[in-house]
Amino acid sequence: MRDAFFDRLYTIAKQDKRVILLVDDFGAPSLDKFRQDLVDQYYNIGISEQSMVSVAAGLALSNKIVYMYAIAPFVTLRCFEQIKIDLCLMNLPVTAVGVGAGFAYDTAGPTHHAVEDIAVMRILPNMNVFSPADSIAAAALAEHSYKMPGPKYIRLDRGKTPLYYQNQEVDFNRGLSVVKSGRDLYIIATGLMVGRALEVARELAQHSIDAGVIDVFCLKPFNHTSFLKSIEKVKKIVTLEEHLVSGGLGSIIAEVLLDHQAEKRLKRLAIADEQCFSYGDRGSLQAACGLDVDTIIKQIISWN
Repeated sequence: MRDAFFDRLYTIAKQDKRVILLVDDFGAPSLDKFRQDLVDQYYNIGISEQSMVSVAAGLALSNKIVYMYAIAPFVTLRCFEQIKIDLCLMNLPVTAVGVGAGFAYDTAGPTHHAVEDIAVMRILPNMNVFSPADSIAAAALAEHSYKMPGPKYIRLDRGKTPLYYQNQEVDFNRGLSVVKSGRDLYIIATGLMVGRALEVARELAQHSIDAGVIDVFCLKPFNHTSFLKSIEKVKKIVTLEEHLVSGGLGSIIAEVLLDHQAEKRLKRLAIADEQCFSYGDRGSLQAACGLDVDTIIKQIISWN
């Protein structure tokens, strides 16, 4: 996702000198072209995320289109007040790009886990929040964010993911996509968990449960109309996310169902409201939080 996003952004930046990329002393192979070819559009701010946000705001006020890149918890939580005041209050065209959604930085521990970022970023007025599920959507998001006004947060995964959007357009105005249709229930997921939802749906078919999967790649603004239309024929909704249960995708869906008085049953599958001090790879952390395939299937089957 990261390389697909920055490769597309590099092409845009070569054509528009207003595009500026800021990093917090954090590299990536896809950034080498920026550093070598666009020396006046690439700045390493150092390990100082609060300063990076304020620099980004100043550049945006000088008619620049600014991107700032760091590990997801660092580009959101560490500089939250600066984002609130310098970017959102002034509604500036700055995009925060965070890599390492959920437990992507598994063995680095809770300081590097991004499991609160959706909740904290979506609460800010004027902030837009995106969470692509594959590199095709990530590349398209570079183009979309370039054209879109106001502050944005883009939540990218760290590793490789399957491709879900080959030979089709990613419609960011719609904000979501029915990846698999279902008759009995829909699993609503975002980011890496879209792939997990498809795995679960395949296994549920063995239990005579026809589960569909919806990928929500635009978390804010959320397209209520498209979502409600997509789920109108089912009675049960399951949300699946590698994020704390409070404030994330499950909370968004709960709010929508309540606000629109939609008569649906909802089950939220997410990380419990507690600190994760388990150590291990991403799969073992997910299993410890009940986000492995077997546990998810058991919870859905036992849900009456």
